[in-house]
Amino acid sequence: MERDLILTFNAGSSTIKLGFFALTQTGPSRLATGVIDFRDEPFELRLKRKGATFSQVLKAEVDDLRGVLNHAFGWLAGQFDLSRLAMVGHRVVHGGDIFTSPTLITDKVISQIDDLARLAPLHQPQSLRLIQAMRGLYPGLPQTSSFDTAFHATQKPLTRRFAIPRALHDQGIKRYGFHGLSYSFIARELAEIVPGAKAVVAHLGSGASLCAMENGMSVDSSMGFSTLDGVPMATRSGALDPGVILYLMGELDWDLKRVETMLYHESGLLGVSGFEADSRELMTSARPEAVEAIDLFCQRIAGEVGRLTTSLGGIDALVFTAGVGEHQPGIRENVANRLAWLGLELDHLANVRNAREISSQKSRIRAFVIATDEESIIASEAVSLMGL
Repeated sequence: MERDLILTFNAGSSTIKLGFFALTQTGPSRLATGVIDFRDEPFELRLKRKGATFSQVLKAEVDDLRGVLNHAFGWLAGQFDLSRLAMVGHRVVHGGDIFTSPTLITDKVISQIDDLARLAPLHQPQSLRLIQAMRGLYPGLPQTSSFDTAFHATQKPLTRRFAIPRALHDQGIKRYGFHGLSYSFIARELAEIVPGAKAVVAHLGSGASLCAMENGMSVDSSMGFSTLDGVPMATRSGALDPGVILYLMGELDWDLKRVETMLYHESGLLGVSGFEADSRELMTSARPEAVEAIDLFCQRIAGEVGRLTTSLGGIDALVFTAGVGEHQPGIRENVANRLAWLGLELDHLANVRNAREISSQKSRIRAFVIATDEESIIASEAVSLMGL
């Protein structure tokens, strides 16, 4: 029996994105995309295939991921011949300095990924649970890991260094950068549109970061040691004066868990607005707290574009991607207005339409909206790794 089906997992903190690909002579060919949504009970599996969307309710305990997947695959077996599965590819957020390229998953690799979980507590444990669940359901099926940090391994040592004692740097406390699979896909797209460009890419979703790239290679990024760094996000703080942490744990006697919960789950757009983490809802609200949250979000994004432009020594293109970047013209306009000093000017109608190029003819910088596709990168890296 021919095995020509590839499954990809892209684990988030509250959802798992699925990708189904056919293995062809020219590489992976997308068959369908899906998502398992854990935000509400009962859980829901949505699958988009051939332009149609299907859904299935998953009745299982969230802690029983193997049970969730078993239920999901029972339904998916009516959509695909799962006996043809050739491999499973996983997105893993943190590879540290160990993993700078895709890797075949072994017991040793699982242990090394687990050791890095403390650096990405929202995402890494979920990826590990998926890997172990798939091992239980499909023992012997090859699994591969694609690392978000790997794309940024091209950054210069100086860019990756914090101004802390060398001994701590040598222990791995340094800047890593994230959302690398998204940036890898955008780099491929940019190579066709503006080859060799100095570009800043804004990956704006529930998690958000920016990357400076030249000739498709990472030069600098807004996220550093952890996924808390950089611009504010839906519920994450972004860059924060470390003195705030000292004050919370010293003067206010907060313990580590309380600080962690605040930084990851109670800050960002939710923290500033006081009632909402979804930028779509905040953009339609007249409440002054909502306006302030959006303005802070956009101000910090624009400020990061300026910093990254310095790292590049100039800028040819600005790219918006991910859920917020691809679908919210108001956010893009707010950011662009703050970058008029760079010569950026949007075409209003193109921006409202979410067109691929949204800069005006008079703009000194080209601006694009490019839909990212992390799953295709995972599938391509899995195929390359397996030598197929």
